Amino acid sequence: MVDARTQERVEALEVKAAFTEDLLDQLNLTIYRQQQQIDELARTVAQLRQQVPEGGGATVRSLRDELPPHY
Repeated sequence: MVDARTQERVEALEVKAAFTEDLLDQLNLTIYRQQQQIDELARTVAQLRQQVPEGGGATVRSLRDELPPHY
């Protein structure tokens, strides 16, 4: 027969296990959502890279081109 102290310890372990399972489910969902965001960002970066001309658009520009139009 199981004494009261052992029963309390088993119940405490069961509660901890339940909380641990819930936490694991939450973490898995968080990782899943983050992976979706990473995939979307990777697609966006790939699209942006296609829009940039070769050489990264590093053309030499005059400082006069940088002046605001009111000068």
